[in-house]
Amino acid sequence: MLKAAVIGLGDISKIHIPAIQANPNTELVAVCDINESLKDTVPGVNFYTDYHEMLEKEALDCVHNCLPHYLHYPVTKACVEKGVHVFQEKPLGLNAEEGQALVKLENEHSDIKIGVCLQNRYNETFETLLEIVKSGEYGKVTGVKGLVAWFRPKAYYDAKPWRGKMELAGGGVMINQALHTIDLMQLIGGEIDSIKGSINQLLDYGIEVEDTASAHIHFKHGAKGLFFATNANAENSSVELEVLLEKGKFNIKDSILVRVTEESKKEVLVEDAKLPGAKFYYGASHFKTINQFYQCILQNSHDYVHAKDAFVSISMIDAIRKSSEIKQAVKMEG
Repeated sequence: MLKAAVIGLGDISKIHIPAIQANPNTELVAVCDINESLKDTVPGVNFYTDYHEMLEKEALDCVHNCLPHYLHYPVTKACVEKGVHVFQEKPLGLNAEEGQALVKLENEHSDIKIGVCLQNRYNETFETLLEIVKSGEYGKVTGVKGLVAWFRPKAYYDAKPWRGKMELAGGGVMINQALHTIDLMQLIGGEIDSIKGSINQLLDYGIEVEDTASAHIHFKHGAKGLFFATNANAENSSVELEVLLEKGKFNIKDSILVRVTEESKKEVLVEDAKLPGAKFYYGASHFKTINQFYQCILQNSHDYVHAKDAFVSISMIDAIRKSSEIKQAVKMEG
């Protein structure tokens, strides 16, 4: 039985904790948060306000890092150096520089697993779409479009002020709401040659981070990408991912993958399992992703999202931000 702990009892922990508790091979033995009023959040487990103390006192196999962005790297580093596997929420780090530090940490501790929660890779719709693309049945990818039109009120930033500060969040809509879409776009399009992007604030919230971003992406194999994300919509609309191939068009929207026929009819191929409740738009693949990571720990296998895999999307965000500043395309390294 693997012994697990969760550090950070914010919103996302409410998805991680049930997933741990539902796994037959895992026992949640401890949680940690600086807010002592959360002590009784998870009955029957040890509560800590200091993660260093928790790492010293508990014999842990895995820690879930569910903390704000600026604490991802230092807390993951502390766990890894204690010999504990880490399942870390996205993003990999505040920026590409910090992301590279996590990749270095992963390389230096090859016996310890760092899994990054990019759960939309495990959506049934995306897994099917990626298989179709890789099969070559419809030819090469010629275009990828990713759209995220969500809504965040000012109260969202007021409730947790770190979300609106660059040094603590690393950005706004790109790193917080649209990172998954950016990640899926690069998995479909392949290696990136260059990106030209623009970031903006359409809302008068008095925050430092962007609420809107767009980018034109040149992939090395010739495909073109269009990315657009905003928190200035009137509601949380369905994320949309469209892929153009030489001999076909496919679209994921409303958690359904369709093939668009030559007659512009939509042939439904598969539908995702849905997360119940108001935050349905998160997707329902957290359980699948977490179970996969624990299976890899038990079998000492490697089929999970490594730090090096998550590095691409954080590099893309840096490139979009830099491009917006210098008002020209930015070449992607590596």
